Amino acid sequence: MATARQRLLKEFKEVSRSKPNDTGITLIPNEANLFIWKALLKGPTETPFEGGTFELSINVPEQYPLVPPTVRFRTKIFHPNVHFKTGEICLDILKTAWSPAWTLHSVCQAVMALMSDPAADSPLNCDAGNLLRGGDQRGYNSMAKMYTIDYASSSAAKAAA
Repeated sequence: MATARQRLLKEFKEVSRSKPNDTGITLIPNEANLFIWKALLKGPTETPFEGGTFELSINVPEQYPLVPPTVRFRTKIFHPNVHFKTGEICLDILKTAWSPAWTLHSVCQAVMALMSDPAADSPLNCDAGNLLRGGDQRGYNSMAKMYTIDYASSSAAKAAA
């Protein structure tokens, strides 16, 4: 646990120095528990998520960085690799392809890359996966954009607060 705490403190220092505007990622540790973090991701440009801000919950195990964190979307999102109800993310680095070289920030970068380039062949949201697999990019984009407006826009965030 001491190793995980040292690593998280180091990551916190690095995150504190970086500007969220550069990456679109803001990482915020829980004040009472360094093993619980929140991330705010700006929707990647030229995607149906552009203009939205998406909140992730990050729970870091005591075995970190040898074991990956549990990362879930707290903001509802229409995406084939995100479970509609739980926010679970289907991403290999959070499961079998984890490496201690990954940081919480690089995990967020990988989630943003997944938002830009969904993998329709391993869907947790079958509706989104079926639209993409069926070649209905326009249908997928319009659903994803609608969810972004309803759940991830600044007016949606104010309504939820």
